[in-house]
Amino acid sequence: MLDNENTGLIVIDIQGKLARLVHESDAVIANCEKLIKGAQALSLPILWLEQNPRKLGPTVEILAEILDNQQPIAKFTFDACLEPKFIEAVQAANIESWLICGIEAHICVYQTALSLKVSGFNVQLVGDCISSRSLDNKNLAIVKLLNHGVDATGLEMCLYELVKDCRAVEFKEILGLIK
Repeated sequence: MLDNENTGLIVIDIQGKLARLVHESDAVIANCEKLIKGAQALSLPILWLEQNPRKLGPTVEILAEILDNQQPIAKFTFDACLEPKFIEAVQAANIESWLICGIEAHICVYQTALSLKVSGFNVQLVGDCISSRSLDNKNLAIVKLLNHGVDATGLEMCLYELVKDCRAVEFKEILGLIK
């Protein structure tokens, strides 16, 4: 079970034109917005990545606006774990579990999630918050990650798992995001 004292969120490369070309892009971006707001309501650490931002463009505006209190970590490798600033941020967060959202599932999401898992972290792929240009590539990434011990979850499932109790202060805000 996820624990809000020991869980963080990694937002991977939801940027530029590519963000609008992935399978079910509008739904994925809307779900990522809810996930980010839920993580903020629960005071989870959030790491925000951008792949080669000068070439691919910035994070989509709706997500960048809600992440405005922090700066994205620029990367050029598909696996964010090869970026020293990302590894420093992961270590500074001092937590064991990471929720992963973003694009593209079969490239940057896959490689980063797998490296985090190999490094000993509990990694949960938020299935309705990831995508690729094709559904086949998204599904391939999920299958491969599950076979490597990465867990799968969904937007609602992980937020309710983290809030735990309808009497929790954060429950109303989480409920408002899900409805």
